[in-house]
Amino acid sequence: MDDLGRSLAGDDDMVMMGGGNPGYIPDFQKILKKRLTEIIANDDIFHNLTGVYDPPQGNLRFIESCAALLRKEYSWDVGPENICLTNGSQSGFFILFNLFAGEFEDGSVRQIRLPLAPEYIGYNDLGLREDFFIATKPRIDYLEDRMFKYRVDFDQLEIGEETGAICVSRPTNPTGNVITDQEVTRLLEISKEHDIPLILDNAYGVPFPGIIYSKATPMWDQNIIKCLSLSKIGLPAARTGIIVAREEIIQAVTAMNAIMFLAPGSMGAMLADSLVRSGEIIELGKKMIRPFYQEKSRKAITCVQRELEGTPYKVHRPEGSMFLWLWFENLPISSLELYERLKKNGVLVVSGHYFFPGIPSEWKHTRECIRLTYSQNDDDVARGIKVIGEEIKRVYQDG
Repeated sequence: MDDLGRSLAGDDDMVMMGGGNPGYIPDFQKILKKRLTEIIANDDIFHNLTGVYDPPQGNLRFIESCAALLRKEYSWDVGPENICLTNGSQSGFFILFNLFAGEFEDGSVRQIRLPLAPEYIGYNDLGLREDFFIATKPRIDYLEDRMFKYRVDFDQLEIGEETGAICVSRPTNPTGNVITDQEVTRLLEISKEHDIPLILDNAYGVPFPGIIYSKATPMWDQNIIKCLSLSKIGLPAARTGIIVAREEIIQAVTAMNAIMFLAPGSMGAMLADSLVRSGEIIELGKKMIRPFYQEKSRKAITCVQRELEGTPYKVHRPEGSMFLWLWFENLPISSLELYERLKKNGVLVVSGHYFFPGIPSEWKHTRECIRLTYSQNDDDVARGIKVIGEEIKRVYQDG
């Protein structure tokens, strides 16, 4: 994170391909500027934004707008009592994970089950005790054009009394993998069978921001905890996470908000309320946000295929989010060493070994992958991939 912070601050000439910062979409920025102008022009609204605490559940007008949108668009049986805001998704997951896993008063210990890894790096240190996650190795499908895809290996997915909740991101950061509707349905059935919640992290997914290039049905159920965010639609600095769950879970998260933060911030909710209330936020995802990232993905893949030709690379099929996941089979060095070598050459990526919580480090695959983002300037992305290609060729040539 120190490296990412220095790069974002412009302290060096590093090509930034390691973070999750969304790209700059000028048309969306115009929408935000217009909304900010409206807020500043209205003294009452401006006072509510800057001078009034929201309740611990979050901005109630925005929550009502979210509930109305989800009922109208998807016929979800949700009301304001089923929605809570948090100061970003990360704080929401800290609350949820420690609500359902950890050491309990009766002496029992429960863990968060990841049905496949690699999974989001931000989960790693959210638990208040060691061995907080258990994960299942994915099944790997080998595809054309040097691509592959991770799938949930249900034959190896074992759920016991040690599991407090199942969690999966859709699409997945770091790989861009989108688990299918059938996989979600089966995970939901398993969660109901064991009376534990299924947490769906949709920070990049549906209903919004909708950065998904494959088919994915927005799903919710009383046994599902749906986690959304305003970050990837273009409001990362507003730190607004949205949790949709059954009422008693929302009450517990609200109580933790009150203890930890007093109240979630108002900025994201007030900026996005009109977009949610009108339903425009979904249309923006379909017509502006998704096409923006899908075109960037196409360009990045073209660069990878050109610059890495002649090396034993594979790339996870990009089905969503804003990342490419590169796999270098039988990599002569570790992915962490590759990260350090690339950093010396002015390119910042993320070593893949960070993305396997709950998976034994003995699995060689965990040390053969890197994640890079294509959300930033196209020329920088192309330049970064060129450097990666040059370094990878040296690595394999040197043995």
